[in-house]
Amino acid sequence: MEDIDAIAVLQDPVRRRLYEYVAAQGREVGRNEAAEAAGVARTLAAHHLDRLAEAGLLESGSRRLTGRSGPGAGRPAKVYTRAKGERSVSLPARDYRTAAELLAEAAELAGLDTGLRAAARRRGEALRGAAAPCGGLAEAMATLAARGYEPHLEPSVEPPVEGSEGEPGGDADAPASVIRMRNCPFHAVAERFPPLVCGMNLALLEGLLGADGSVRARMDARPGECCVVVAASKNNLD
Repeated sequence: MEDIDAIAVLQDPVRRRLYEYVAAQGREVGRNEAAEAAGVARTLAAHHLDRLAEAGLLESGSRRLTGRSGPGAGRPAKVYTRAKGERSVSLPARDYRTAAELLAEAAELAGLDTGLRAAARRRGEALRGAAAPCGGLAEAMATLAARGYEPHLEPSVEPPVEGSEGEPGGDADAPASVIRMRNCPFHAVAERFPPLVCGMNLALLEGLLGADGSVRARMDARPGECCVVVAASKNNLD
């Protein structure tokens, strides 16, 4: 299916709600759960979910949602996740991806990592404008969501910082939270030039969020997600 046809499938408001819900979960979603989240009947949700799978926007499979196996475990249910493929439309046709890859290749060969990071940090600061550095994880979440990073909170694997639960004044015994991002806006180029582009991304977010604020960006790559995570700044928690 052509990209423009696949994207047109999202024109239906119910279908779009279902797609956005499944995409936001970062895991397999069953029909009942998706129907409840979208506020529609299960049969209608099933129809739209299958339509999204046919368009290549979702991937479908089956598993037992009870987590049990063997007799009495129930029949496998159909589940959905966001498809890994990327869809884009440009009218008239443009090919910015090839230009980005050529520029990344030239920068890598010329050893321009430091200059690229400096430029990315300046761009992040320009995007932030006159606004103060982010004052906490909630503000950082909103900033990152507006840039298409699809942020979500999860407990950090690092030892908790005293007096912190991801924000100042939290419970020291609770694990700190970090912001992970399900989407990398530079995914296609980052796959080919990971050190160069991930370093650029980190510097961009440092400028965007503000290096002197209540949050800090750091590298923590994980398959299928952005290579950068955002946590509460230790300097802010002292």
